[in-house]
Amino acid sequence: MSSIAENKAVVAEMDAIGNGSGDLSRLDALCAVDLINHALAPDRPQGIEGTRQFLVAARRNEHPGRWTESIVVAEGDIVVQFGRRELHWPGGPFRGFDLATGTCTRDVAFAYRLRDSRITERWAIRDDLAMIRQLGTGR
Repeated sequence: MSSIAENKAVVAEMDAIGNGSGDLSRLDALCAVDLINHALAPDRPQGIEGTRQFLVAARRNEHPGRWTESIVVAEGDIVVQFGRRELHWPGGPFRGFDLATGTCTRDVAFAYRLRDSRITERWAIRDDLAMIRQLGTGR
């Protein structure tokens, strides 16, 4: 079993990738082969490949996200990061809405289960309504 400090370090590196400042090639080292990413859209493949596809499609190198407030709590094999994130939306469809281009903030919680210093499960709980209300429609 990995230590809490090791698990938090893995999640911090995964967070850097999600923010656009990390090394996407490290995904295979950070995640278990049988990763279950509960936050992926139904049309994406499960596991590392679907997670990689999401991160590439999000274009974080062009549209980075960042925490404006963040707290990380860990116990055993679970790490949870909660706070407020700022992101730039490039415009376009989101959950049935055509959103305008812009920057918004929303509350987010990411939860991770780890085994042997690798992420085995990931959840994302986001206040999408706050994002929709801030950006409005692109029409």
